[in-house]
Amino acid sequence: MGRPAEVARGFTLLELIVTLAVLAIAAAVVTPAIGRSTDSLRARAEVAGFAATLRHAREQAISQQRTHRVLIDAREHRIVIERMPDPGDRSRAKDATADTESQTEPRQAKTLSPKLTIEAATASEVIFDARGFASGGDFKLSSAGVAYRVTVDRLTGRVQSVRE
Repeated sequence: MGRPAEVARGFTLLELIVTLAVLAIAAAVVTPAIGRSTDSLRARAEVAGFAATLRHAREQAISQQRTHRVLIDAREHRIVIERMPDPGDRSRAKDATADTESQTEPRQAKTLSPKLTIEAATASEVIFDARGFASGGDFKLSSAGVAYRVTVDRLTGRVQSVRE
């Protein structure tokens, strides 16, 4: 009546190698998908920021009861919101020949990512009046192979973004 033989506990070398191979294959498959997902999220965030700037300009025009203009400079990757002069306020005009450009008040400028490309279907500016109406706009924004269409409705001033 001897002692029972002790059984070695643990994993064999073959089991460890198979487990590591399965983990390596899973990591190789998942890593590129995470990179694409990150680029897509970044593009969506940039488009959301662009649309939010347009919405902010509309809100400012309504709350201040003054016309606001949003200039989109695709080459410089900038959006500038300007408050237009009040047509009834003549004291602000420097002289009778001063053009509208020199009378506007820059309110906010936002720099966009250089990876973001902006194509304007119509004009590269949107004007919001004190009632919330807009001059309208249609912009195609793309980044990292992901494209979005941002539109500003002429009648309601509503800003909408849709992935293409």
